[in-house]
Amino acid sequence: MRVEVYFNLHKYTWSVRQCSTGRVILHADKVHIRNPEFVVRKAGRERVLREGKKNVHAFVRGEITYFDDFDPDYLDYSLVSYNPYKHDTFVDVCDVTPVRTAKRAVLQIQPSMIVGDRRNRPYLYAEGARS
Repeated sequence: MRVEVYFNLHKYTWSVRQCSTGRVILHADKVHIRNPEFVVRKAGRERVLREGKKNVHAFVRGEITYFDDFDPDYLDYSLVSYNPYKHDTFVDVCDVTPVRTAKRAVLQIQPSMIVGDRRNRPYLYAEGARS
């Protein structure tokens, strides 16, 4: 099934929206995507910059699936991030190169790596990330 996955700022989890209907079908702490596209809608980003309020304009689109060989320490996985105030695309956290597609992606919620921050944070790992 083709879906779009985005981080829900109100529930601190991933929202999974079905592409064919546009409806949210699932909230999950971990989502596996095959052949992901990392999408940022230009008009939505411009609205964030203009109004200073976030909206759903960036997401990962692809086939929802499951694979059990995920290992984020594996050399082919990149940690990917998106910040509308800094970049107009998703970027590789290590070298800040744009990421538009990949072989597969894992979106998961993990405890914050910041000492004293008890909120969970979204982490997005991409295998074979390409611009």
